[in-house]
Amino acid sequence: MAVPLAARGVPVTGIELSQPMIDRLRAKADEATIPVVVGDMATATAPGTYALVYLVYNTISNLLAQAEQVACFRNAARHLAPGGRFVIELWVPELRKLPPGQQATVWQSEPGYIGLDTYDVLLQQVVSHHFRFGESDEARLFRSPHRYIWPAELDLMAQLAGFELESRHADWAGGAFTAESRSHVSVYRLPTEAR
Repeated sequence: MAVPLAARGVPVTGIELSQPMIDRLRAKADEATIPVVVGDMATATAPGTYALVYLVYNTISNLLAQAEQVACFRNAARHLAPGGRFVIELWVPELRKLPPGQQATVWQSEPGYIGLDTYDVLLQQVVSHHFRFGESDEARLFRSPHRYIWPAELDLMAQLAGFELESRHADWAGGAFTAESRSHVSVYRLPTEAR
């Protein structure tokens, strides 16, 4: 997301914990074009004040504890000017697809790939399993742990950090968010003046 924004002349500063991800960014843009602060999104501080902070591709779910997710909202608020916006793109947990007594759902199946999630509903934890395979008997597995967040819980986290929900859509095209939506793009705004 940072690369096309910077290409349009929008100043962008990143916060990134993963050095391999920073290395991938550096193959596309140098430090002068997109400066990056190495650190955790819940605690790292970038220089300056911003009009927009964004977390896309389910990034906030990489924080595995509710307290870390709340800290991330507070950190975003610290970086924003009054009236600034915090945009989050996030998937909606598909627990309605989870049959009683089972802990896994297949969310994508196509030739050469199966994606399934295993849930711990007590801890609101999910592990996404990505199986890639070809003609051989071998398969590659990549797993990623997440803490899922319901939209209403996300709104409460925002409120604790001083934000107001400005809008929520099912996708970047502005589709209506409904009970059937599999994801959402939520825009939170800081008040322009103290209450």
